[in-house]
Amino acid sequence: MDWLKYPIPSPSQSSQLSAVNRQQQLTKPAGSLGNLEQLAIQLAAMQATDTPCVDKVWISIFAADHGIADAGVSAFPQTVTAEMVKNFVQGGAAISVLAKQHQAHLEIIDVGVASSLAGLNVIHQKIALGTANFLTQSAMTDKQLLQALQAGRDAVTRALANHSQLFIAGEMGIANTSSATVIACALLNLNAEQLTGAGTGLDNVGIEHKAKILQQALDKHKEISSAPLTILKALGGFEIAALTGAYLYAAQQQLPVLVDGFICSVAALIATYINPDIKLWLIYAHHSQEQGHRIILEALDAKPLLDFNMRLGEASGAAVAIPLLRSACALHNQMATFSEAEVSQKV
Repeated sequence: MDWLKYPIPSPSQSSQLSAVNRQQQLTKPAGSLGNLEQLAIQLAAMQATDTPCVDKVWISIFAADHGIADAGVSAFPQTVTAEMVKNFVQGGAAISVLAKQHQAHLEIIDVGVASSLAGLNVIHQKIALGTANFLTQSAMTDKQLLQALQAGRDAVTRALANHSQLFIAGEMGIANTSSATVIACALLNLNAEQLTGAGTGLDNVGIEHKAKILQQALDKHKEISSAPLTILKALGGFEIAALTGAYLYAAQQQLPVLVDGFICSVAALIATYINPDIKLWLIYAHHSQEQGHRIILEALDAKPLLDFNMRLGEASGAAVAIPLLRSACALHNQMATFSEAEVSQKV
């Protein structure tokens, strides 16, 4: 896992200053485009260019199952993971529709679905038939953790090979809000009740049961090291580990990342615990309706672009935010300056 410790460069300060200067010369009152201005400046610094662009977007969805599903923490059966992967491939899922709409490349990676996906047009990197039940043991072994992290790195490698300008990762896995919740609780020293939400649509009784189960898991693993990778190994999912690896490697390679909702934000939280320098390479797409996401965003000091009460996952919230980034770039690149348009500036 040596590559996880590679240094993460900072975005270009000269490109940032140049972008700030250009925004001050465009034909508008200073600051009148609000966060769109800051988004363009941020992307210009990330891409080290005077003309930021997110025309080529790469979306990687990591799919895996979770042993904790056996404890009845989800409103849907575990078979839905494989069924939804098939739906992704056939174009019927929300992320499939959004990726097509925005002409983004979409790939699905099986890192641990609990059934065979042979014959489906997915990338096959299955580590196991789901993680172990972290209520009774560690979710994964050291080897499995490394494989999952590497799957995330591999996805970024493919994105870079295709000259992508923005990387989005998503997830699919019944019970993965349970895994994300206990990881965040362990990292932030919170109890399960503070973060446990409805996930796939639990009612109040279901949420109460879920919180009770997750607290039992936290109590079982309370003696483990506070090191982020140790927590990820004990309580994580293969897809959450893949997200973590992808975020770290994208930042190392200076590829801007658009982070989706609750589960992806927890993976980002793990990544920041591994290397805080990653923060400058992450843009947060939206504020999920999932219970606990606000706390995660506050821990990350993150200001999401949207708040549409979404909680679907599968990178759908991030995909919805793509037009905002493209608008920010278009305005920055194509608006005339005061001198070009022969418009008088503020006295």
